[in-house]
Amino acid sequence: MPTAFITGITGQDGSYLAELLLAKGYLVYGLIRRSSTFNTARIDHLYQDPHVKDYRLRLVYGDLNDGARLHALLAEIKPDEIYNLAAQAHVQVSFEMPEGTGQTDALGVTRLLESVRAVCPAARFYQAGSSEMFGSSPAPQNEDTTLLPRSPYAIAKLYAHHMTRNYREAYGMFAVSGILFNHESPRRGATFVTRKITRAVAAIKAGAQDKLFLGNLDARRDWGFAPEYVEGMWRMLQATTPRDYVLATGEVHSVREFVERAFARAGLDWQQHVEIDPRYLRPTEVDVLQGDASRAAKDLGWKAQTRFHELADLMVDADLQAQQQGRGEFEVVTRHFT
Repeated sequence: MPTAFITGITGQDGSYLAELLLAKGYLVYGLIRRSSTFNTARIDHLYQDPHVKDYRLRLVYGDLNDGARLHALLAEIKPDEIYNLAAQAHVQVSFEMPEGTGQTDALGVTRLLESVRAVCPAARFYQAGSSEMFGSSPAPQNEDTTLLPRSPYAIAKLYAHHMTRNYREAYGMFAVSGILFNHESPRRGATFVTRKITRAVAAIKAGAQDKLFLGNLDARRDWGFAPEYVEGMWRMLQATTPRDYVLATGEVHSVREFVERAFARAGLDWQQHVEIDPRYLRPTEVDVLQGDASRAAKDLGWKAQTRFHELADLMVDADLQAQQQGRGEFEVVTRHFT
């Protein structure tokens, strides 16, 4: 039975990745931070999943800022695969707390890589990169595009990206960075723009809210469906040779287009409900992110399947259903992998 260690298991990607690996017969350890409240809503359903037998999902406490704990956990677990998905992942927040973002997203990755090198160097390591690293580089962007980050978040991710490559080249470790473009789902955090929009649509439809305040509607992004992207992560660690890969749909749409589609899905006129709030404008903006995932298609056989309009529709439908049934934020779509 292969063993995987996932940091950030309680996040969107971590929950979908845990589902995927459990369905493939893995023993999965998930790193969570100690908190006074439970934050496991995205993975709670897995304990009732018939795929999960013999306690194959195990949660352990730790933090990327605690190198000694990471070292001890890896020595105990002895994982075959490590997926580092933990991060301070909100771009706007990174401008407000650049030091904290760097501690987790940059130095935290270094601590984890050093623990892997010292304790289980044969383990295969995946680092969650970000399309935000491309910043102001012209689109479309691929693995050879110059990286010109424009936020503390993107700069921290760039540090981690290069550190992952350095450990691969310096120590011969199977360490790869996945440069994933925006990927969404009903499990996306409520402060990220797509989920902020679809939750507002559901609340407005139900009469519980009237206005939605947003920032730059002209930013253009390459949006895909998260469960497909975590399969790409897994495929990267099954490859014969460690390489970094871009995962993307190749399509680009504006925030305005997502708003239009989401409100139309619920039979609403977005212009009656959406207002611009300058507080949501970033000090430096990334205008266009559009990925070229041809290397992943060639080497890994990976290709995005869910298109933009399908993605917007399924997210709106899930939040409409959750609003109607009075369910919690992440008690929406579950997806079992076979």
